[in-house]
Amino acid sequence: MPGSVLDSHALLAFLRGEPDGETTRRLLEKSAEQDAPLHMTEVNYAEVQYIVRRKDGDALWQHIARELPALPITFHPVTRELADVAADFEARFSISLADAFAAALAKTRNTDLVTGDHEFEMLKGEINIHWLDKTSPNLPPVVRESDVTYKIRRKRKTGKRT
Repeated sequence: MPGSVLDSHALLAFLRGEPDGETTRRLLEKSAEQDAPLHMTEVNYAEVQYIVRRKDGDALWQHIARELPALPITFHPVTRELADVAADFEARFSISLADAFAAALAKTRNTDLVTGDHEFEMLKGEINIHWLDKTSPNLPPVVRESDVTYKIRRKRKTGKRT
């Protein structure tokens, strides 16, 4: 599913080593192998940053910020078109602004939204949703070990599997 849109929940699950983060890890590795990035809005980037800083502290965020460029994720700025679609979703479904932007990016790119956040249930029929698998085992937090981001960075540079 390279080319899909990640919401904040999907990236946070990966970074924090949560069970549903395994699906995100596999998608990131596949995207790196195929040189076909996943997508995320800058609004969702800001949401990931404030959650990590609030729960784990600024030092951990600085570590993550250094590692993010190694991941095959393209971050999209807010455009008027994206803002209009997000505002429509927020008005009709009363979802959070960050979630509305993730859904808007998936809709405008005509691709799946990868999430484990059940707030998106009400958008079925509006966008395609790929639900994260919550049955995977807990993983060590990537943000503290960097092993997966190193492997992804290496795959992108060399084209080789690690």
